[in-house]
Amino acid sequence: MKEKNDSIKKMLFLLSAGMAVSMLGITLGCFFITKQVEVLWSGLLLIACASVWIVLLVQAFGIRLSQFTSELCQVLDEMINQSQAPKQIKDQETLFAKIHQRLVRLYGILQETNRKVDGERQELQVLVSDISHQVRTPVSNMKMIIDTLLTKPMEQPERAEFLKSIRGQVDKLDFLIQALVKTSRLETGAIQLEKEEGYLYDTLAQAMSAIMYHAEQKEIQVSVDCPEDLCVSHDSKWTEEALFNLLDNAVKYTPAGGSIEVFVAQWEMYVEVKVTDTGKGISESNQAAIFKRFYREEEVHNQPGVGIGLYLAREIVTQQGGYITVESEVGKGSAFSIFLPRW
Repeated sequence: MKEKNDSIKKMLFLLSAGMAVSMLGITLGCFFITKQVEVLWSGLLLIACASVWIVLLVQAFGIRLSQFTSELCQVLDEMINQSQAPKQIKDQETLFAKIHQRLVRLYGILQETNRKVDGERQELQVLVSDISHQVRTPVSNMKMIIDTLLTKPMEQPERAEFLKSIRGQVDKLDFLIQALVKTSRLETGAIQLEKEEGYLYDTLAQAMSAIMYHAEQKEIQVSVDCPEDLCVSHDSKWTEEALFNLLDNAVKYTPAGGSIEVFVAQWEMYVEVKVTDTGKGISESNQAAIFKRFYREEEVHNQPGVGIGLYLAREIVTQQGGYITVESEVGKGSAFSIFLPRW
């Protein structure tokens, strides 16, 4: 920066010297024309005065330029070190003030970017921690089962039971990986939901077909009330995924002999798909947490799943401009409603 200041001073001195030479030439020209000594002395005096003022001006400019660069470097150092925000200045008309205003805006943008990066880093740490926690249990179970198979002699029926247990743990890991892949693809924008006009009945039927077998095994009565000609702008594939997650939870947490009702209502701005079950219900204190990733209530840990279905369902519906609500009472069942924009 000092070299640049020196080069600017040299340029000013050269300009000043050029101006002095020009004035001297004009003075001599006037002297030769008029042949008057007074003209010569007046010109020389004028050149001398001008030279003095030019020297003072260059020095003052150099001091001001050094002060400007020093203040600018200080502001930039504070921004780089993130020690504090650039201080506000009173004078708003100077060149430094205009540059300072833009640096303040830049500092704000950098701070916001850093906050976003920190937030994403924390989310990633939480995700890695959650995944590690979810994977640890089935991996530990498989290691124990395999160690038992390797060290303990057993009959073929008993060995088959151990192998079935390993298969169950592998299925759990596969389910977890598939759920994480779907979630990450939605969160990172790798998949863009494409809404198209389509019959909601067809989407709902696809979701229902995936849970009917398990519902029949538990002798759960399932009823559906949905107009077959109801057209809604939605992504059928991913909406089917969201509906399946709600229905799958309803089957899991409804005892044998219970019932599940699916009712579709048309409102002015939204279409509501309501899934009501006669299951165990959710306490009011836990209803705000059930949509968190990997959240599971303590009393349902014996049920299959990893606690990502409701989180994924909410992400799918939210990205289509809709929302999910829940109404539940312990011992009386739950009612989850998906609201999709009609257009």
